[in-house]
Amino acid sequence: MKKILSIVASVFLLAGCGAMGGDTGNVLGSILGALGNENTITSLADLVIGKVRIDQSQLIGTWKYHSPSCAFTSENLLAKAGGAAVAAQIKTKLEPTFQQVGVNANNTYFTFTQDNQFQAKINGIPWNGTYTYDPDTGTLKMKSLLLSSTAFITRSTRGLNLNFESKKLLNILQVAGAMSGNANLQTITDLSKNYDGVRLGFEMYK
Repeated sequence: MKKILSIVASVFLLAGCGAMGGDTGNVLGSILGALGNENTITSLADLVIGKVRIDQSQLIGTWKYHSPSCAFTSENLLAKAGGAAVAAQIKTKLEPTFQQVGVNANNTYFTFTQDNQFQAKINGIPWNGTYTYDPDTGTLKMKSLLLSSTAFITRSTRGLNLNFESKKLLNILQVAGAMSGNANLQTITDLSKNYDGVRLGFEMYK
């Protein structure tokens, strides 16, 4: 498995450097077809927003924060960025930032109900309201008197990821009162500038 993942990461890196000819928009499909490995398919597809359909019924329940997450808006942008290897690096860079801010499994969670209500806490600060979800695009819109934001749902190995545009993620954490004036926020800003089409957020376990 490690060898296969290494090969996939290398192919993506070559695509990002222009070493592969032709259209990189279908790089993911070509690689997966060649490898024919179900676990690899799941891992790579989960890095692209909207690639794996997640129905609203799968959102229902309480999801606790586990670690940072990231996803890309298209297969082409994922390939240009460097694929799975760079995605792992992005999550690693976010980890100390989230830790210093204080976000952890004990104070950060999201609960979604069947009647389109949500309850959440981010760093212990409540955020409650209503939501709408489009399973075709993985777009989750959350509205409340305090804050409205759009998340992009992707699947992780053991749960779901709630990914946001970098500015929205900053807004959410600032409203939660966790990071106002915190220099560590620069990590989020830098990542969004360096990697086109990246979305950042929370990996959540049920």
